[in-house]
Amino acid sequence: MTLQEAIPVRHSVRKYIDKPLPAEVVALLRAEIDKLNSASGLRIQLVTNEPKAFTGLLSYGKFSGVTNYVVVAGPKSDSLDQTAGYYGEQLVLYAQTLGLNSCWVGLTYRKIPGTYELGPDDKIVCYIALGYGRTQGNSHKTKTVEQLGNVGPDTPAWFAAGVEAARLAPTAINQQKFHFTYHAPASAGEKAKVVATPGRSLAGYVQTDLGIARCHFEIGAGKENFDWA
Repeated sequence: MTLQEAIPVRHSVRKYIDKPLPAEVVALLRAEIDKLNSASGLRIQLVTNEPKAFTGLLSYGKFSGVTNYVVVAGPKSDSLDQTAGYYGEQLVLYAQTLGLNSCWVGLTYRKIPGTYELGPDDKIVCYIALGYGRTQGNSHKTKTVEQLGNVGPDTPAWFAAGVEAARLAPTAINQQKFHFTYHAPASAGEKAKVVATPGRSLAGYVQTDLGIARCHFEIGAGKENFDWA
């Protein structure tokens, strides 16, 4: 399975079976995390066989059986949330290609001392639950591509494919507060430009959501076809 093939089949899963991650899967995840951290400057960390982070009042009735998760953290900056979403979603889709299920988690987790390391300027953005789900999850009602981008007869097929991939991106409470705008090349030999804009939401996480959506858009559209503006 490729990352593009993982996009339509990956859904948020909150309940997991009691099945440890095989050693070879853990090794592959850690290797991918090392690559993503190197590219982004983040401090993404994998925690395995730890059952406490998703227990307690906040998680009651929402998560069960979670013993493996990813801590998505990095140095504090104005771009941290969007960077965390962009690179964290690459890991989510990669985990799907390995046969794992996942769920982005913004608030309903507990910080367990000793399970991760942070520098003096680091901040945790989110957790990502990982494991073998009781089910493969369910799709949810989403906005149309026309609501999420200026898709039309004057935009290329790759742009529509990118917005379609972004339409399937997970967002906080399925809010989909983002928009992609296509700008044709200004002259021959130049690439088209795409603007990714976050919306506003009382629920927050719009920058993290935009990073996740940008990840999906790039995979669907093909990075060779455009430049971000």
